[in-house]
Amino acid sequence: MHDLLPKAAALGAALIARNETLAVAESSSGGLVSAALLSVPGASAYVLGSAVVYTATARSALLGIDDGAMAGVRSASEGYARLLARTVRARHGATWGLAETGAAGPIGNRYGDAAGHTCLAVSGPVELFATLKTGSADRVANMRAFAGGLLDLLGDALAEGR
Repeated sequence: MHDLLPKAAALGAALIARNETLAVAESSSGGLVSAALLSVPGASAYVLGSAVVYTATARSALLGIDDGAMAGVRSASEGYARLLARTVRARHGATWGLAETGAAGPIGNRYGDAAGHTCLAVSGPVELFATLKTGSADRVANMRAFAGGLLDLLGDALAEGR
């Protein structure tokens, strides 16, 4: 978690300076993104909410994404990450929506992705999407890498959206 905290602090300062907010939907990172962002004093100025969307039941209950919205969208894909980011942003009325979805390990997921695969999305004034593959089956290391990757992607979006 220590490697995530400096990133979260820098992002928090940038969001406060810009008077912008965010909401997070994460899966394989298990809440590490939210925990890092919320560890920063004053986080209530920019974090509007977050959810660990680990199952289809959670997706429906927490974000209101039904089977119809999932037509043609595969979980653990950039398209799904984009849908999550856009939805969490809209539901919270945030400037930015962040999303992560993948397979932390030690084995892959039922969609054929290997452990260490995740898709990341940032939706806001700028939209960015990425796929991260660590090549590792280490669940905890992957969770940290996924969270760090999403924080880095937000940093890229903030820099691009100046």
